[in-house]
Amino acid sequence: MSPDATEAPRAASKTMAPDGLPVPARYWAAASVCVALFITVLDSSIANIALPTIARDFGARPAASIWIVNAYQLAIVVCLLPFASLGEKIGFKRLYLAGLSLFTLASLACALSRNLEVLAAARALQGLGAAGVMSVNGGIIRFVWPHAQLGRGIGLNALIISVSAVVAPSLASAILAVGPWPWLFAVNIPLGLIALGLAARSLPANPLSKRPFDLISAGLNAGAFGLVISGVDVLTRTTSLALGAVQTALGVGLGLILTRREWRRNEPLVPFDLLRIPPFAWSIATSIASFAAQLLAFVSLPFRFEETLGFNQVVTGLLMTPWPAAVGLAAPVSGWLSDRLSAAWLCATGLVILALGLGALALIGPHPAVWDIAWRMALCGAGFGLFQSPNNRVMLTAAPRERAGAAGGMLGTARLTGQTTGALLTAILFEGFGARGQVLALWVAAAMALAAAGFSLQRRTPGGSARV
Repeated sequence: MSPDATEAPRAASKTMAPDGLPVPARYWAAASVCVALFITVLDSSIANIALPTIARDFGARPAASIWIVNAYQLAIVVCLLPFASLGEKIGFKRLYLAGLSLFTLASLACALSRNLEVLAAARALQGLGAAGVMSVNGGIIRFVWPHAQLGRGIGLNALIISVSAVVAPSLASAILAVGPWPWLFAVNIPLGLIALGLAARSLPANPLSKRPFDLISAGLNAGAFGLVISGVDVLTRTTSLALGAVQTALGVGLGLILTRREWRRNEPLVPFDLLRIPPFAWSIATSIASFAAQLLAFVSLPFRFEETLGFNQVVTGLLMTPWPAAVGLAAPVSGWLSDRLSAAWLCATGLVILALGLGALALIGPHPAVWDIAWRMALCGAGFGLFQSPNNRVMLTAAPRERAGAAGGMLGTARLTGQTTGALLTAILFEGFGARGQVLALWVAAAMALAAAGFSLQRRTPGGSARV
């Protein structure tokens, strides 16, 4: 089934280019999206390295300082789907500008914070702003780039995400070497203003949905995701198992109520209508399984490198770098290929390469050279980068154009769901198997990558020649 077959007719209008923006505006819009994506993804991890310093400055317990990270992530998770639905109603451009403005102002509030509570609150506002940007990012890409070059636009975004992951620790260290921790947040302000200026002059409008915004479903969605994510966090980080179990159970209960409420609606807030489109549903399953594999590796490998293989923290950081660096190199190439080749086979090939890299990491001996680890990490990153762009392309193009916002919201939700699953599986393996759990996590990750490859191949037509 070709993704083109699922698209609504492209009606030209004065506010929306029927097949992407003209070249000058396209590149201004792409530049704005890249800058905004860079700073919102960067802020997911740039503060991590400064947590001990911030805790000392505020006289706070280290455990309490974790909320500087959690508040940002949790705000994004609970708002992605509601904001994606809101963007379809009020316009992607309007929500993008509002989210980016809030993110920039909240960055100033973070830089000026004088106690942990204010900083955590400002970080939550930052997360709300970032959710406004991320929730409509996929929809904006679809209207900015011509259909024939959509893979290129998606590959560019994957490159920006990878670059953000690569430079975050180094950038944080460089900033802290010359200034205090508030500069970590102040750096967002000029970049945010540049992105706002570019967006205001270049982003296109999109057709607006006439359905009312469903506040009840938005509340159920926030409660379900918020309680499940926070419950899993409690289960994996603390000994309060009863509290974590209750939170998780309540979240699951709210999720079931939300599913029953939304299942039969034509344009639900949680896009069950899109999950009835086979290429879209298989792409979501592929994304969840692959990101679970990624997090299983990302959480377990630092422990193996330091506790089992004896590397120090600096070397461990360097050893983790080849993976995102290889993603950054492979993603644009994969995006270009996804405009020309079958995404089902392209994704499956990348995921098999990822599985081979994870298996190779699991088989490392007790005294490996740095190069022995580096090429295995790079192999994993190349496979992950080969999968990511075409899979995202299918998710965005399999949905009708008027549901581009919901498709973009599900793209981010699938990623976060997979990462949460991976983190939970790693915690279970560590708890149940001790040091052996470090290697078992890599084998489970390889199995998840192979499962994702199988999901990807389900998108073929009976003849096996579909572009999806």
